[in-house]
Amino acid sequence: MSEATHHSPSEPEPGDGDRTDPLARLSLDQLRQRTSMKWRTHPEDVLPLWVAEMDVPLAPAVADALHRAVDLGDTGYPYGTAYAEALADFAAARWRWEGLRVENTAIVPDVMLGIVEVLRLITGPGDAVVVCSPVYPPFYAFVAHDGRDVVEARLGPDRRIDLADLEDAFIRARRHGRRAAFLMSNPHNPTGVVHTRAELEAIAALARRHGVRVVSDEIHAPLVLPGAVFTPFLSVPGSENGFALTSASKAWNLAGLKAAVAIAGTEAADDLRRMPEEVGHGPSHLGVLAHTAAFRDGTDWLDELLLGLDDNRSLLGKLIDEHLPGVGYVPPQGTYLAWLDCTGLGLHDDGPADGPGVVSDLAGPARMFLDEARVALSSGHVFGTGGAGCVRLNFATSPAILRRALARMGRALTGLDRAPRT
Repeated sequence: MSEATHHSPSEPEPGDGDRTDPLARLSLDQLRQRTSMKWRTHPEDVLPLWVAEMDVPLAPAVADALHRAVDLGDTGYPYGTAYAEALADFAAARWRWEGLRVENTAIVPDVMLGIVEVLRLITGPGDAVVVCSPVYPPFYAFVAHDGRDVVEARLGPDRRIDLADLEDAFIRARRHGRRAAFLMSNPHNPTGVVHTRAELEAIAALARRHGVRVVSDEIHAPLVLPGAVFTPFLSVPGSENGFALTSASKAWNLAGLKAAVAIAGTEAADDLRRMPEEVGHGPSHLGVLAHTAAFRDGTDWLDELLLGLDDNRSLLGKLIDEHLPGVGYVPPQGTYLAWLDCTGLGLHDDGPADGPGVVSDLAGPARMFLDEARVALSSGHVFGTGGAGCVRLNFATSPAILRRALARMGRALTGLDRAPRT
């Protein structure tokens, strides 16, 4: 019998009674009707806590905008600056950033493709792009595929940017007169660190000193959890020649509705104007409408989501203490992604020969948890140096599914402890 209709007494049932946050509104049966990557990559008995999709219904404001467009047959080409205007208003209200100038923005197909286009404006083939590892795997794949060299700067033991190591990476990147950019994750994926204003000011100063242009991926910016404050990179002194890219994709679960905004600092506006016109043909009109509605009218829904994510962040810590006492967990300050240090489990994890960025490959603890616990996680080695032996867990799901997944993972480790060592 399918697990969708049969549950072991030792596993908690999906569904959380009187919980009303967006994360508790869909049952496991409903989620398994989805046809997206998260729910179709693995067999039905697997609980998917890997790719960055949330288990939530659409925010009503977004659903209304899409229904209205479909009813009108409004499915043509995107037009206008309403998306950037909604983002500017959101940034002013949410982050007290009044400096987002609509005239210094461009619509791009999504954040990662927008990053590639921005890097093409300020670097060329053979130039260097610095990243802070471990970091989002497409930072490696997309940059390398476009003929740029990736230069790593390791995060510190506290999982924050190590300014000394970053400066060393800037020096290496600029050798032989190469142009260089620093591709920053703000907040940082996968660790969930939210960079402070002081850190961002120091990064901007270092970049200026060494002639490095900063490109800040701020797709997780609306997902900063209680206890931390998001600072847009372009709001700090020294960032004027930098860029930022963002969208409503992660915070409102709109990955399938393609549209993002590239933002130039005041000194980078002329660079952004050199972006080829055809790049702006890539976003979906429905995507633009959806993202605009999210930033303009979806803030109440977002606030409910953030409360649920905060609860899940705490719940995950308790479940790790109960079921995975040998696994390291530092609660993230932002995102809905948890970075779990499984190196103490002693599982072999070299990763594939292809190196970081190959997101479909599993090794070490991620492979074991999939095979033995039927829980899908992201394998740490694809996030670059420092990722081996770790896994990334997406906790944007119902508390019941989270409890079930961690219970399975704990039983899998217990089974390993009892198995004979060879």
